[in-house]
Amino acid sequence: MTSPATQGLSLYEAARVAGVTFSTEAVPEDRFVEANDMRFHYLDWGNPDKPDMLLLHGFAQQCHSWDFVALAFTDKFHVRALDLRGHGDSDWAPDGDYSPEAQQNDIKGVVQEIGLKDFVLMGLSMGGRNSFTYASNHPDEVRALVIVDAGPENLQSGSQNIRQFVQQDDELDSIDAFVERVIAYNPRRDPVQLRGSLVHNLKQLPNGKWTWKYDSALRGSSRRMGHDPAMTERLWGYLENLTCPTLVVKGEQSDIMAADTAANMHKRIPNGQLATVPKAGHLVMGDNPAGFEAAVTEFLNGFA
Repeated sequence: MTSPATQGLSLYEAARVAGVTFSTEAVPEDRFVEANDMRFHYLDWGNPDKPDMLLLHGFAQQCHSWDFVALAFTDKFHVRALDLRGHGDSDWAPDGDYSPEAQQNDIKGVVQEIGLKDFVLMGLSMGGRNSFTYASNHPDEVRALVIVDAGPENLQSGSQNIRQFVQQDDELDSIDAFVERVIAYNPRRDPVQLRGSLVHNLKQLPNGKWTWKYDSALRGSSRRMGHDPAMTERLWGYLENLTCPTLVVKGEQSDIMAADTAANMHKRIPNGQLATVPKAGHLVMGDNPAGFEAAVTEFLNGFA
């Protein structure tokens, strides 16, 4: 999102157009940390005197997915947005291990190396599952949790749509060709905002074509994305064991999170709240940045 690109809008101009409220044109620093024999990239949005906030992106995304969110909350929090293993500018797993267990170990290592304490944890989709699993297993570290369009169960239609999207030809002639592909997949996205975000999730190959930054092993046809009853039961257990204030955010038009699942999460999470963001699908903070900001702000103002 930080690239002015060819559309003429800076991150800050695009954020204002999208209705995001912020008082400081914060410029994040690219930083790296070693954990579990891997190198992880994250964006540090500054304000070290403020409470910590850690943001975890979804599958096939990267830390710049949170740029609008970071702008909105950097006045009140010291925001870091992490690239998970195999994504963005973090290392790819040398052994191809992208299991939830490996990701939990990564988060623990990064939290320790950065020195996060009593922090707000927020995650979308895969990052949302990682977030509530981590918060459940480390109750003394997380002061509040925001779970964005993620739960123990996914709608199979949405999972199939994601699988078909990521398994398309992954080399195209230009960034704009990827913009067109994503708009066809998710017409709710603003093209200018989307292009700025995609700049950080693509790389140019020696042959001049462009491809995704994230590990190609993650979009292989052999990668399972189906229903696992044992995993589902375990995830419900993590939710029921949460002790921190928790907000579940659902995109009104999400094809991943069913309304019944969100309502059940609200019921089964101790001290849990639920917000449904209108005019948003699965990528809630990208589809309706202002609506997402309003929902999370109301929640955070209730305890912070």
